[in-house]
Amino acid sequence: MESQVLSMNGRAAQVHLSSLNRSRFIRVPIVLGVLIAAMLSAWAGLVRIGWSLPLASADLLMAHGPLMVCGALMALIGFERAVALQGRCGDWLFAAPVFAVLGTLGLIGGLPTTLGALLFTTSSAILFAIHIVMLRLQPAAFTRVMTAGAALLLIGNVLWASGWPLFRVAPGWIGFLVLTIAGERLELGRVQRLSRVAILAFVISVLVLCGGILASIIAPDPGMRMMGLGLLALAGWLLRYDVARRTVRTTGLPRFIGACLLSGYIWLGAGGGLSMAFGALSGGPRYDAVLHTVFVGFVFSMIFGHAPIILPAILGGAVTPLRQFYLPLAVLHASLTIRVIADLAGLVALRRWGGLLNVVALLMYAAVMIYAVRQARYTARSDGGRS
Repeated sequence: MESQVLSMNGRAAQVHLSSLNRSRFIRVPIVLGVLIAAMLSAWAGLVRIGWSLPLASADLLMAHGPLMVCGALMALIGFERAVALQGRCGDWLFAAPVFAVLGTLGLIGGLPTTLGALLFTTSSAILFAIHIVMLRLQPAAFTRVMTAGAALLLIGNVLWASGWPLFRVAPGWIGFLVLTIAGERLELGRVQRLSRVAILAFVISVLVLCGGILASIIAPDPGMRMMGLGLLALAGWLLRYDVARRTVRTTGLPRFIGACLLSGYIWLGAGGGLSMAFGALSGGPRYDAVLHTVFVGFVFSMIFGHAPIILPAILGGAVTPLRQFYLPLAVLHASLTIRVIADLAGLVALRRWGGLLNVVALLMYAAVMIYAVRQARYTARSDGGRS
């Protein structure tokens, strides 16, 4: 079942080759922008936790979060949406990832942070408009959930552009990524014909999450605790009802995807529990633990699982399933466990090593992915030669 899902929203499998060809000239700059944002964010993150690495400016150090969430993840999701809908709605959709790349270039190019925030806000506004189009094309529960996530992203970026500190903006970013993924998993849940009780439990979890994020704008501490409850409830729902419970028992790529998803849901629940326990935080080790259980443990587990099918759908080509995919996944979880334990126990040196191994896991995964793509191309050429 998972092998048939060619995008995070389950519809990129319908992308026509002509649409890919027409957008070819813009795909490479966007993908390069995403990679640059991700690499610089990881580099700045290592400096933030204490590694002595060269860094261009203090502004780049503070841009660690925005570069990863807006410069990389928001741009990537916007790009996927644009590719999936281009044939029906036109090339204007690519403005969302383009403005995200411009925001990245602005931050790393020394432009005022406010200008970079405005560029990212423009990107998120266009992405919200894209979700409105999706909602009109398919008015279903999962598109409503993803549209709510896009709205939270836009609200967060508007607050950031207005001068709010990043720790007040982060809940909106969390809501965007969590609801985007949860909406896509709900879409797959239609295949299982979920019961009314299951749907109701999902809706309540989403409402609690959104309510907590919105409440955190005016009442940070109770709002963050309520957000944590929503994250914990949603993690429990995904562990109980997601199709990954079945696919993890199969073989090949579907099994790997199932392992990524289920382990990611555990981290989502951990992040929710920590947020409920600690409430509003403005920095420090506990803040690091809350954010990275969600952004690294949950989000990157989802990326690890979906990248083998998302990237070929966007860029064309295929990926050969490899057992080596499990190694970076194991390193990701082990390193994040070390980091969170160090955060909670106040072990600064151990936290530094946990953060470094987080980055090592991402680099390992990228290397395995490149090898898998090359293997797929080699196999395709060999099969073509024999035919």
